[in-house]
Amino acid sequence: MTVHLHLALLSLARHRARTGLAVLGVAVAAAMLLDMVMLSSGMRESFGTLLESRGFSIRLAPRGTLPFDTEATIANASEIVAMLSRNPDVAAVSPVLGATVHVVDGARRSTAFALGVDVAVQGDYEVERGRDASSDDGFVANEEFVQATGVRLGDTLTLATAYSPQLRSYSGERRVVLTGIARFLYMSRGQSAVALPLTTLQAMGGAERRDRASLFMVGVRDGAIADTVQRWIEREIPRVDAISTREALARVDERLAYFRQMALILGGVSLLVGFLLVTTLVTVSVNQRVGEIAVQRAIGVSRSHVVQQIVVESLVISALGAALGLALGLVTARWLNAILASFPGLPTAIDFFLFQPRAAWTALVLLVLSGILAGVYPSWRAASLPIARTLREEAVA
Repeated sequence: MTVHLHLALLSLARHRARTGLAVLGVAVAAAMLLDMVMLSSGMRESFGTLLESRGFSIRLAPRGTLPFDTEATIANASEIVAMLSRNPDVAAVSPVLGATVHVVDGARRSTAFALGVDVAVQGDYEVERGRDASSDDGFVANEEFVQATGVRLGDTLTLATAYSPQLRSYSGERRVVLTGIARFLYMSRGQSAVALPLTTLQAMGGAERRDRASLFMVGVRDGAIADTVQRWIEREIPRVDAISTREALARVDERLAYFRQMALILGGVSLLVGFLLVTTLVTVSVNQRVGEIAVQRAIGVSRSHVVQQIVVESLVISALGAALGLALGLVTARWLNAILASFPGLPTAIDFFLFQPRAAWTALVLLVLSGILAGVYPSWRAASLPIARTLREEAVA
């Protein structure tokens, strides 16, 4: 194998410019292949990781809707929390109420999406500076809200939950103190968000929001089966939809079918382009060396030796192109991910192109197989050359 590799490198070094262009072409194809492999599974894996990141595997939403898709809420939230907590397979229950709030503090005027949460078990945000809103008059906000309002830690604001265009007045006003800056896991890029204690936001909403929640996140204890808990919830609380992480991912798969099909097509095209490029280059190289190959055969070099040398040449081109292409693919994936992640409505934690060692290995194996197959035709042609006639034609030429 070492001899074949040495001869292959010498042969490729004869035409460095051509070999370099071929390696670059294979690298571009390899980069596209890696990106498409990453795209085909990246968003699904990223979304699944996000859903499981806080330990909640089941989500309860009002019947017939997805969480926060509408203004619908679930009544008797405290009773539902108590019922779920009595199930020994349930480890934690986090009720969440969603609402739009308005900043009505002096010259400050802004609107944000608000979450009412049980601070002790919430799974919607991570506090990065300051502390959580442990008191009824505290709240946390994301960086977008801070930039929009100019508020700082420790400042007091007046938040309201509703605005009447006819009366030109706000209702549900509450003076609250900013206690922490948080990163909200499920908010889209650029969206201002705040979180308050659940009871505070319920009280601000008046009778319409009293003891209500928009969503319940349920954590299952270790060793319990989430599907069993889900079926129990649907049986005991028929007015809610219980959505497990598995079902959520299935719905994501349906919506991402287009991306997977596109990734499959573009990945197949890139693999085919790389295959044809290597096959063409090695075929041209063999055509230029038919006399040399015939001489080798005449002095006793076996057909298998000729075949192995040419296959190794194609494999070297593919391997060099794959190594360069994997690095190029990671750079382009990061750039493309930044573009796609800027689409409105997508959580900032979602990645379209998620690097996984399995994706890199898949792309590498496909490229290696492609390089081996690319050398089949030119090596078969070289090994099948009639020795005497080829030498005579070369001598006359």
